[in-house]
Amino acid sequence: MTGADDFAANRARQAALYGAPLGDRVRGLVTVLGISQARLARTLGMSPAMLSQLASGRRVKIGSPAVLARLQMLDHRCAAVTAPLPPHAVEALLAEVARAQLRWSPAAAGAPAPRPRPPAPGPGPSRGSAADALRRVAAPARLAAAAAALGPGFPELAEVLRQAAGRPG
Repeated sequence: MTGADDFAANRARQAALYGAPLGDRVRGLVTVLGISQARLARTLGMSPAMLSQLASGRRVKIGSPAVLARLQMLDHRCAAVTAPLPPHAVEALLAEVARAQLRWSPAAAGAPAPRPRPPAPGPGPSRGSAADALRRVAAPARLAAAAAALGPGFPELAEVLRQAAGRPG
């Protein structure tokens, strides 16, 4: 195989793993956000060189579950964007993604999803916030994943989920 064949095979493997070659996803994000690939890499928590290798097909997999989760979060949030975002909205979105404390969860590894935690003794639902109630039933990583999935269509609900994910339960 030649180098070009290797890159094509790697991009095909990425499409099987991630639904599309990473180069396509990266190009789409930097275009819609109007940022450089290096800026995207820093936001995701990886080196610009590593993102370049992934985008070109030199490497196949994103090794860090947190980086992958941030990329998915950003991809979901940008999926509904049809017009250029104002610079302040881009900055706010990138800051939110960079701050996301997403962790590996057993469900992401194919293990059964954790059972919801029983409600904590003490004040009933009328006294606690929505974020407190959410933290009692789901781990922060699951709340962040739900926020990423709901973000484009239900931004208000996604914000509550992000707040719940950002504070320990």
